Amino acid sequence: MSKIEILIGTTLGNAEYVADEIAAQLSGLGHENQLHMAPKLQDLDTESLWLIVSSTHGAGDLPDNLAPFLSEIFAKNPDLSKTKFAICAIGDSSYDTFCEGPEKLAQALQDCGAQVYVDKIQIDVQYDSIPEDPALAWLSQWQDRL
Repeated sequence: MSKIEILIGTTLGNAEYVADEIAAQLSGLGHENQLHMAPKLQDLDTESLWLIVSSTHGAGDLPDNLAPFLSEIFAKNPDLSKTKFAICAIGDSSYDTFCEGPEKLAQALQDCGAQVYVDKIQIDVQYDSIPEDPALAWLSQWQDRL
């Protein structure tokens, strides 16, 4: 079974709830996973799948708990050529910076050699009042590849 690092970026808690549900579904399938509310490069297995579940904060930024991780990536420019990642972005389309925070992290990871594992999902809380539902449906589409 696979090992998955789940990196969470949350301001109001929605992304954390989504990440908890994703972790439960993955555990139920027998996958090892670890949740990271304040990820640090040294704590992550670069050969595992990194599943980033994050909202956008402010003017298209990552939430305060995930922003230091992006800064660490910029500062250290690690070799992530063995890392694959997936993005579950949560936002509100009434803002012109809809889901931009996780995009910044995705670009930084790719700049360090990480590869996109599956197409991202962008969950719009304007239309999906329970963001866990589309997130779990997205995961179900590709979980057999793990």
